[in-house]
Amino acid sequence: MIKAARIRAAGIVVPAHNEETLLATCLAALREAGRAVTQVPVYLVAVADTCTDQTAATARACGARVISIHARRVGAARAAGMRELLRLTAGLDPAEVWLATTDADSVVPPGWLRRQLDYADQGWDLVLGTVAVADWDGHPPQVPAAFAARYHEVRGDAYLAKKDVPGAINEYQAALMAAEINGTNGALLELKLQDLGASAASVAKAISLATPNKAKP
Repeated sequence: MIKAARIRAAGIVVPAHNEETLLATCLAALREAGRAVTQVPVYLVAVADTCTDQTAATARACGARVISIHARRVGAARAAGMRELLRLTAGLDPAEVWLATTDADSVVPPGWLRRQLDYADQGWDLVLGTVAVADWDGHPPQVPAAFAARYHEVRGDAYLAKKDVPGAINEYQAALMAAEINGTNGALLELKLQDLGASAASVAKAISLATPNKAKP
């Protein structure tokens, strides 16, 4: 059995393109998450990618180390930030550095990084998080249900990949309910549920729960 390397440093990368409005809130949450980690040093790097606003200045004012690039690609910005973190921790084996990342319009909970490091101590190599949308203002009214349908379907696929059939069924049923609310075609979700052995009754119940009651004429 290969023993996981002990984590001796952690770093957070935030790629940003013209995010001066939302970035300060994001970085404040990340700094709080970093303070919750006491066992290793935590580095915070913001990558200003082709910015024409005050993104870089905002990040510096919030205490982040800032690098600027001109790629206009979030993947390239994230990679540049990771390279900077590895440069900052050059005295360590890269396997001893935990690399975390989030987006500039996101707000992480206080235990976000600490939980990742707890998993790392158990030998985990990768942690994927979930997203909750706090404000749908500015979006068409059908977007929240469409998002929920797709989100639950992806979670169902993840549970299925882990061979957690009950978990997959629960997520697919939630996705089917959201699809019905949104008025989109849930036929594929019904097939997925049936393939997993969900009864026709349970599928029908999920649909009925999502269908508003209509007044009798």
